This record gives sequence, C-alpha cells and structure tokens, in this order.
Amino acid sequence: MDDKMSIWSLVLEASFIVQLVMLSLMAASFLSWVMIFQRRAALSKAKKAFKAFEDRFWSGVDLGQLYRESTANPNLESGAENLFRAGLKEFTRLTQHGTADPEVVMNGVQRAMRVAMSREEERLERHLPFLATVGSTSPYVGLFGTVWGIMNAFRGLANVQQATLASVAPGIAEALVATAIGLFAAIPAVVAYNRFSAQADGLLASYETFADEFSSILYRRVHANG
Repeated sequence: MDDKMSIWSLVLEASFIVQLVMLSLMAASFLSWVMIFQRRAALSKAKKAFKAFEDRFWSGVDLGQLYRESTANPNLESGAENLFRAGLKEFTRLTQHGTADPEVVMNGVQRAMRVAMSREEERLERHLPFLATVGSTSPYVGLFGTVWGIMNAFRGLANVQQATLASVAPGIAEALVATAIGLFAAIPAVVAYNRFSAQADGLLASYETFADEFSSILYRRVHANG
C-alpha cells in the first residue's frame, strides 16, 4: 500500500474539521469500551449477589437474624438485599410504634421498597444512556466528517487542470475514514446497550418478584400479629 494511502497518513493529512471529527469519535469509542467493561462487571456481580441472597433468604433463616447479618455486613451489589433491608426496617419501625392498621403498615413497607427499587434501577442502568447516545449519533458524526472531506476534495479540483481519480482519491479516502471510525464507535456501543439493557431489565424483574414475595410474607405476619 502506498504510504500516502495508509490509514495513519490519511488521518494525519485530513483537514482540521475531519481530524476533529475523528478525534471525537475515537474518544467516544474509548469511553464506551471503559463503560462496557465496567457495566459487564457490575451486572455480573449483581447477578451473583442476587442469587446468593435469594438462596439465603429462602433457606429458612429467621428474618430478624438475616436483617442483622445484612446490616452488619451489607452487600451493596445485592439489589434484593437492599430491598429486604428497606422493607423490614420500615415494617419494624411501624409495628414498634404501635401502628395497628395492617394496611398502613404494608403501604409504608411497599413505599420503602419502591424507593429502594428506584435506586437499584438507577444503579443498574448507569452509563447505558451514554452507550445509547454513542450508538445512535456516531454514524452521523462520521458521516458529517465524510461529507466535509469529500466537499474539500472536490473543491480542490477547481485548481487542477485535468481532474483524475488519482487527484481526488486521497481526499475521498480520508473522508471515508471518518465514517469507518464512526461505525467502529457505534457498533460495539449498540450491541452493549442492547445486551446490558436486557440484563438490567431481567434483574429488575427478579427484584420485583422478590419484593412481591417478601411483601406477602410481611402481610401474613402483620395480620397474624393483629
């Protein structure tokens, strides 16, 4: 390959606007990969923590003992554990203060768990909007760089006596590099966003199921005490 047509040479010899487009796309791609690895690790930990806590919860352990254990050594990666602590803390507070109406107690418990669920949703979906933005806008940013580069290439023909493919090929090639970088940034971001969104939705659905089951246990307990 001619040195003048190598990818690195095309990048270095591109116009300032096209270089700026390329730089912004490469920065977006780098940040995307950082967030992809971070999200992958976070979701993997959340899944393992949920499974471990669910097994412990359904092992027949006393809820008071489980609450003391989880409070003394909390696992912040476990969404179900956070819901459990929030729900049981509110349940204990209301019943200890002599709130006799079971519906009032359960409404308070469910409100506390909804707040905890919102925090879990925010935690699981962290950085996903950035991946979605990169995935949806990078091809268009790259296309802008390509259009700008091709415009410059054809404007340069005005100063050429005889237009040939060789005279416009470098300009068009450097412009197309911007589109290639845009796709390189967009494709992994889109794939990661779809995958992590599905995983986050699955975990949130599991948390909601756990919250409903835990509410049923507390509902039976408050009515038995009443």
